[in-house]
Formats: sequence, C-alpha cells, structure tokens
Amino acid sequence: MAAALSGATLRQLTHWRRGTGAGVVLVPEISAEPPRILYSVRDLVALRTCVFLRQDVSLQRIRKAISKLREFGGREHLSRYQPVTDGDTIMLVEEDGATDLVKQPGQRVLAVLRDVFEPFPVREGVVVPRLFQPRERLVVDPETRGGIPVVAGTRVPYDLVAGLIRDGVAPEHVSDYYPSVSAEAALDAADFALYVDSYSRSRRSMVVA
Repeated sequence: MAAALSGATLRQLTHWRRGTGAGVVLVPEISAEPPRILYSVRDLVALRTCVFLRQDVSLQRIRKAISKLREFGGREHLSRYQPVTDGDTIMLVEEDGATDLVKQPGQRVLAVLRDVFEPFPVREGVVVPRLFQPRERLVVDPETRGGIPVVAGTRVPYDLVAGLIRDGVAPEHVSDYYPSVSAEAALDAADFALYVDSYSRSRRSMVVA
C-alpha cells in the first residue's frame, strides 16, 4: 500500500529505509522491522515528495538535501517540510522564502510550489493517484482505519469491497453486504485494488528475475 500510494517501487522503499547516516531517506515511523514494514500517512507524504522530486533530480541530490536539512536543524518529520526542485537544485520552501539545500546550501532563492498530493506520473503507464482521494469514491483519512483507503462517507475498507467483486458479487449487489456502498464505489474499490496489486506483481517479477 505504501508503494501504491507513494509511487515508489518496493525495491526503492527497501533501499530508502536502509543504510546509515545520509544514506537513509526515510525510516517508517510505525514499524521498520520485518515481517511487517508499516508506514504512517506522514511517511506517505514524505515518500511522495521524494518520488516527485526523483523525476527531475538524482537520488544523490535528494539525500544531500535531506542531510543539509538536518544540518540546518530540521528535526521534524520530513512530511512537515516543503522541498521543491527546478531540475537543478532542491529548495526548502518556508513562509518567508526558500533556501537552497544542494548547490549553494543556505542561500535564499525563489521557488515555485508544486503539489505532490495531486496525481503525477512516475513510470511509463503508471500514474500515482491523488493521495487523499485515490479514486473518485475512495478516501484516505489518517483518523479512519489508520489511513487505509475506505469508501467515501463510510469506514468500509476498499479491499473488503474489492474482495467481494473478485468473488463474483456484482457491483450493484455489494450493498447487500455493505448498505452504504454504491455500485460505483464498488467499481472504484475494485479498480484501485488492481492498481495496488500491480505493485505485488512487480515484486514477483523482480524475485523471478
């Protein structure tokens, strides 16, 4: 789920949480040890930011930016900061301006914010969905089910609905099990489940390779 909502591959997530010092991009704040690696919603925001930046700058520069941010006293969770890039350097956006973190660390510069919460492409044929609304009738709320996507206006997890569809229940009959779930919402849940499963298929392909 962390991969599907952030756009990072499973290999990237593993790589980014390991290492020492500046080599670590982000360690899950809920659980970083097998068998279950658990990321928080704040972690997802930070991961999406890294994936978003990775489209234009190297991982080495992202790591350098994170390292410099920490050197400058940044001790908050990475999701609390607003790093942006112009394709050349990475800047930390603050209320009174922006600070270069890579090419000329500490220098004040101009920056334009880009929204990492909206959909954006990460690889050919893969578009990361909107973080807090991955499908039209699905939402992600940190206060509901721990941030697992649910049908909008309910506490029904998307995967339970998608499971019914996979078992042969027609979308219009899902409401027999969950009265608050419409046929349209059921289709959204099934579609999102296919997207999430594509990351598992990628992992299996990686293992076989």
